[in-house]
Amino acid sequence: MLERTHLAIVQELEKQGSLTGAANVLCVTQSALSHSMKKLEQQVGTDIWLREGRSLRLTQAGQYLLAVANRILPQLTLAEERLRQFAQGERGTLRIGMECHPCYQWLLKVVSPYLAAWPDVEVDVKQKFQFGGIGALFGYEIDLLVTPDPLHKPGLKFEPVFDYEQVLVVARSHALAGAKYVKPPQLTREVLITYPVATDRLDIYNQFLLPAGVTPKRHKTIENTDIMMQMVASGRGVAALPRWLVQEYASKVDVVPVRLGRDGIAKQIFLGARDTDGDIDYLRAFVDLARQSSWTFQPANQAAQSTIPDLREL
Repeated sequence: MLERTHLAIVQELEKQGSLTGAANVLCVTQSALSHSMKKLEQQVGTDIWLREGRSLRLTQAGQYLLAVANRILPQLTLAEERLRQFAQGERGTLRIGMECHPCYQWLLKVVSPYLAAWPDVEVDVKQKFQFGGIGALFGYEIDLLVTPDPLHKPGLKFEPVFDYEQVLVVARSHALAGAKYVKPPQLTREVLITYPVATDRLDIYNQFLLPAGVTPKRHKTIENTDIMMQMVASGRGVAALPRWLVQEYASKVDVVPVRLGRDGIAKQIFLGARDTDGDIDYLRAFVDLARQSSWTFQPANQAAQSTIPDLREL
């Protein structure tokens, strides 16, 4: 009765906004599309959509069918892709979603040895899931989510794989460059440069500035890490980034890290996956390899840079 075609029609109708657009994407005639859905409506005894002038509006039944389509079709597509890979002697594809800007540089350090260890596994990295990766996991668009801020949901499992310290980044000539640590009030005179992310998801706000009732002189957003570092190095502002990332850039631009507060801000990178994928060996191997490339955040009573290795040496 209910077929995959019906789900695809409802999904494309929602995406394209018209029968003509849906028919074009599905490579069928508009009349054939309408006939298929009319037959389904007769079989189930309810309307899937209603015509309002030149547009169509999904009924409650249609909205339910759309939700089913959005949940099931990605799973069917993934199943077909993996069956094709098995038929061609391939192991599979590991699709990784990125939910943080600076994590990409860290990921490169893991992907390289992983590809060498698993030559029959393809790796696809998707960076479009900025703070939207949970839906991508549930929607079977990705298999692993890299995030510093996991949202624990039933059906998903997050594992910490990498400890790091969030620090303030300043120009080497900045007045704060030689400080052991910075206090929140000292940033009231600074232009704070961050990635284009809501302030409630930025650690420097929710773990440093806002608890002290402090805001910076101005908040500026930049998406590209290279440009952000150049802006900081030229004295146009300060930023908050992982210490290891600052150390990577310190050889290219004149910037230095300064601890945020006496005790610093400890963070972790997590890898999230669906519970049902826990027995996939090449996925498990990636998580294990990610752990091997990590080091631990150093407490305030130790010399901050003496035992934190340069990531390029790992």
